[in-house]
Amino acid sequence: MPTVAIVYFSGTGHTHLMAQAIAEGASKVEDTTVEVLRIVGEQIVHGRWKDDATIEKLNQADAIVFGSPTYMGGVAAQFKAFIDATSEIWFRHGWKDKIAAGFTHSSSPSGDKQGTLLYLVTNAAQHGMIWVNVGDLQSFLFGKDDGVNRLGGFLGVMGQSPLDMSGKEAQIDSGDRLTSVRFGQRIAEVTKRYC
Repeated sequence: MPTVAIVYFSGTGHTHLMAQAIAEGASKVEDTTVEVLRIVGEQIVHGRWKDDATIEKLNQADAIVFGSPTYMGGVAAQFKAFIDATSEIWFRHGWKDKIAAGFTHSSSPSGDKQGTLLYLVTNAAQHGMIWVNVGDLQSFLFGKDDGVNRLGGFLGVMGQSPLDMSGKEAQIDSGDRLTSVRFGQRIAEVTKRYC
């Protein structure tokens, strides 16, 4: 039974909603176990991220999906602290040949999200992982208005929501949600085929 682990940081909740949608999609694939692992600030002590239970779940997973909001053109500092903590795994190639994928969110249509996805895929490559891309063209190319891959991200899923400083509960675009669900299902299908 393949396991897909989704490890992510979310500052305002948008990336969290994308992670949940990816988990929903992965859960649609029969006999797939899904682990949703949120990086939180309390895991960072004296500037270092540490959570042995999360690392063990990632070590046991067949696929790892990485997610971070895009802040200032890259991953969030909290997520970077997590990545830095995996250097011991990298050194022994503990995640070699695991399936990998990634997603990000920002408040502007571009927001340099591609930089975040490139960071995620580079990290996965350094670990010797096998990257899964989105696999969906923009639905508007086919006259559909469901918003699938509306931002044209192919390396990983990109989400965008307008900046809202009012404190309202986070929401994501319905097309970004649908793209995330489809992405999760694709990741689980590839993982099942590979395992």
